[in-house]
Amino acid sequence: MSTATASQTAPVHPVINRPNTTTVGFIVWLASELMFFAALFAMYFTIRSVVPELWAEETKVLDVPYALVNTTILVLSSVTCQLGVFKAEHFAPRRTGGLFAIGKWGMVEWYFLSFVLGAIFVAGQVYEYANLVSEGIALNSNAYGSVFYLTTGFHGLHVIGGLIAFLLVIGRAYGAKRFGHREATFAICVSYYWHFVDVVWVGLFSVIYLLK
Repeated sequence: MSTATASQTAPVHPVINRPNTTTVGFIVWLASELMFFAALFAMYFTIRSVVPELWAEETKVLDVPYALVNTTILVLSSVTCQLGVFKAEHFAPRRTGGLFAIGKWGMVEWYFLSFVLGAIFVAGQVYEYANLVSEGIALNSNAYGSVFYLTTGFHGLHVIGGLIAFLLVIGRAYGAKRFGHREATFAICVSYYWHFVDVVWVGLFSVIYLLK
C-alpha cells in the first residue's frame, strides 16, 4: 500500500471506546444494593418457614387490590422516567411547546411526573401502614409485622431517595448554563436507580402479597 493511500485510510485521531466511569461505578453500587435486598428476601423466607401458621393468619389482612393499584403507579413512574431518559440522551432538558403538548415535553417534565407518581406511591404505602396498624399489625406486634415493615420500609426509604434524586436532576437541569454530557449522565444514572427500585418492589409485591 502506498504512503498516499495509507494516509487517506488511517484515522486522523485514534478512536478509543471506554465505558463511562461514572455509569460503571453507579452500576457497581446498585449491585451492592441488590445484595442488601437479597438478604431481606432471605430473612423473609427464613422466618416464614419457621412460623408458617402466623403468615397464614396475618396475610388475610392485606389489601391486595389496593397494593396492586399502588404497584401499578410505581411501574408507570418507571415508564415516564424512561421517556425522560430519551430526552436527556437527545439533550432536550425542557419542553419546547405548551404544557399540555406532551409530545414536546423535555426531560424535566417527564422526571417531574415520575416524581409525582413516586410520591403518590409513598403516600399510598403510608396509608396502608396506618390501616395495618389499626388492624393490629405493627412493627413490634409479632415476627410477621417486623419482617413486613422492615422489607417494605427499607424499600420505601429507597423510593424517597429516588425522589430526592429526581429533584436534584431537575434542579441541575435548570441551574446548568448548558445541558451537556455530565447532566445527561447524571439523569441516566438516576433512571438506573429508579428502575432498580421498581423491579425490587415488583419482587416484594409478588412475595408478600401474592405468595401467601
